[in-house]
Amino acid sequence: MTEQHWGPTISGDIVVIGGGSAGIGLLASLLKRDPDLNITLIEPSDHHCYQPAWTLVGGGAYDLKKTRRPLADVLPNGVTWIQAAVSEVLPDEQTLVLDGGQRVSWQNLIVCPGLRLAWESIEGLQDTLGQHGVTSNYSYEHAAYTWQLVQQLKGGKAIFTQPAMPIKCAGAPQKAMYLSCDHWLKQGHLKHIEVEFNLAGAALFGVATFVPPLMKYVEKYNARLAFNSNLVKVDGPARKAWFAVKDSEGHTTLEEKSFDLLHVVPPQVAPDFIRQSPLADAAGWCEVHPNTLQHLHYPHIFGLGDVCGTPNAKTAAAVRKQIVVVAENLLALRKQATLPLKYDGYGSCPLTVEKGKVVLAEFGYGGTLLPTFGLDPTKARRSMWFLKATLLPWFYWNGMLKGREWLTRLSKVD
Repeated sequence: MTEQHWGPTISGDIVVIGGGSAGIGLLASLLKRDPDLNITLIEPSDHHCYQPAWTLVGGGAYDLKKTRRPLADVLPNGVTWIQAAVSEVLPDEQTLVLDGGQRVSWQNLIVCPGLRLAWESIEGLQDTLGQHGVTSNYSYEHAAYTWQLVQQLKGGKAIFTQPAMPIKCAGAPQKAMYLSCDHWLKQGHLKHIEVEFNLAGAALFGVATFVPPLMKYVEKYNARLAFNSNLVKVDGPARKAWFAVKDSEGHTTLEEKSFDLLHVVPPQVAPDFIRQSPLADAAGWCEVHPNTLQHLHYPHIFGLGDVCGTPNAKTAAAVRKQIVVVAENLLALRKQATLPLKYDGYGSCPLTVEKGKVVLAEFGYGGTLLPTFGLDPTKARRSMWFLKATLLPWFYWNGMLKGREWLTRLSKVD
């Protein structure tokens, strides 16, 4: 049975930080390989969310309640769960400090706490999020409000934002726009709505192959793209937003824009206890080898998921393959064997360009296309909508979190 344990000092064998997609999936995969492993999970939340469906919730295509379950219901049997947050990592001492002051020692540490949504970095946002037409699909509490706003809007200005990379699911900011525009088009309201997508970067999507098919939808919805335009301040009651706009010479000016609907994607950073630890790279992310996912300076530590400083897309699809790499490599390390598997940077972004059609972007390090199916990956398909909206949620709860490693073919380390 799953057990919760609390005490002033705790000694663990394998300690996992984070009970999200990466943490729970890894626990299941490790215990499937060796049911006798002594594993401790550190996770403060009492629930677990399927975040990829929040974009669908914001587009009126998914039930929010189906995206959330009690953590105890998805936690594999045999894991000791400490319901607490980590405040400090001391890798040289092989010790964690928890928020209550307790210490946890380990033989092996797996770092997968996800990332932190830095809402506070946009002035005024926290005071108005969830009201005055300001919303975000990146929040369980506000995804349904997005759909409410979309249904209510019959005319005016809708602004969608995307911060600087890296963020989790780099396509999600524009997916919110596409699903909203599709609804307005079908309802006959789009011609009365000015749609604008403000990106902090200079490209619509990081893999150039998928830009042309996405541009067809940008043009179909008559949306304006504002590149190098980063949201820095919001005044909800006044329905105004301010953007730092960078010109071709690198000069930045502040531009004020009015809105009726503002969909915000906040900047995203590694959790403070990682950023302020010896585990962090120069940008604050956990510094692991991009192929083995072993920490570059502490070989008894592995990382996976959104917290890693690897140049892959931060998606649940990436985690699905990273889980297998870390499970196999960790167990090999514990047997003092060569690490057998390497991660190729695989990530997937099902781009919901309209309700009922998806462009399934699958790619690895360097933008290499890594399609699972023998189809033109740049074409919007109804079959891929079925995959996104029906098959993948079922597989997540019943496959990935249960240690079933379907479609996870990986390369061996040379």
